[in-house]
Amino acid sequence: MTQKLKLSSIAAVLAATTAIPAAAELKYENNSGGYVLLYGQLHPALISVDDGEETDTRVLDNDLSNSRVGLRLMQPYGANEFTFRFETALGLPNSTEWNQDGTDFSGWTREDIRHVDFALKGNYGKFSAGQGSMVSDGAAETDLSYVGTTLYSFTNDENSAFFYRGTDGILSDITVGASSSNLDGARRGRIRYDTPDFNGFSAGIAYGENILSSSDDDTYYDIGVFYKNTFAGGIEFAASVAYAVRDYDDISGERKDTLGSASVLFPSGFSFTAAAGTRDDTATDASDPNYWYAKLAYEDDWVSWGKTGIGIDYFDGSDFDTDGSSTEAWGIAVVQKFESINTDAYLKYRNHDFDDGTSFDNNEAWVLGARWKF
Repeated sequence: MTQKLKLSSIAAVLAATTAIPAAAELKYENNSGGYVLLYGQLHPALISVDDGEETDTRVLDNDLSNSRVGLRLMQPYGANEFTFRFETALGLPNSTEWNQDGTDFSGWTREDIRHVDFALKGNYGKFSAGQGSMVSDGAAETDLSYVGTTLYSFTNDENSAFFYRGTDGILSDITVGASSSNLDGARRGRIRYDTPDFNGFSAGIAYGENILSSSDDDTYYDIGVFYKNTFAGGIEFAASVAYAVRDYDDISGERKDTLGSASVLFPSGFSFTAAAGTRDDTATDASDPNYWYAKLAYEDDWVSWGKTGIGIDYFDGSDFDTDGSSTEAWGIAVVQKFESINTDAYLKYRNHDFDDGTSFDNNEAWVLGARWKF
């Protein structure tokens, strides 16, 4: 059913978010150099999705970077640092939990727990254990552009559960989320090791399981290499590459992902970002998708409030959901920083086009959002 929201309600929601005063850092230090830091964010967004025949509009928590709260603890231990991190999403009505059939909001569940992570860091590197990021988590999302706040290599945060509609007006059983992905890694209950930084290079390896899901007994392991540096003239460059394996518990095979991304930011404010990935899945009837992604962006201090970023991107994928299929997505966005209240406000347009031999309408999404951090 088409849902309509009054413009006044929309403005009120966003105004309420961006009008929250900037809070002082919630950091508590002890006499031995350690600290406890409380942090979080709220991220409401007005999202409007058009499937070619109907338009659905709601104010939701944007899964692009969902609303959350967390705690960090750091305590020196000789020449080492011991850290603990706890972080959870708030379980608000989420942009991944709605489509043409309505809503299916789950509320808070244990799968909203993002981090329960212990780590010990020294000149030997960093050892981590607990619920947290695998090495491949973020390897497809290296991005130095400010517009990367809302426009990046994962293209379906706001409309992933929406079904493509055929040009005959009938909804298919193929969702936007099934038709595209950047194959980025995830968070798992894992053990992980990261090397020290060597002239901008570092590497990591991890092994874990999905301890938050009772239906997933698969094992996961990955390895990655990372680079970041600033060159003469102020040119910034960063890159990541990772190899990740999911070993199916039912002995049906394994899924192997190879992915990477790179980004360069020039002193002029222009930036270029690219990502690519491929999957080899030996399970029966599984497809082996691949994609490439590119983005051109520009940022500058045009207004006194804070930095402004604009960008346009393009995603090209093959064999998602169905062998022989093709996916194209493009988007354009503008992001404005409000330094005084530590808020990023943005407007984005995203267009998805999927072809598996059937004629589908394009799926379009408009997003007006604001992310406030404390």
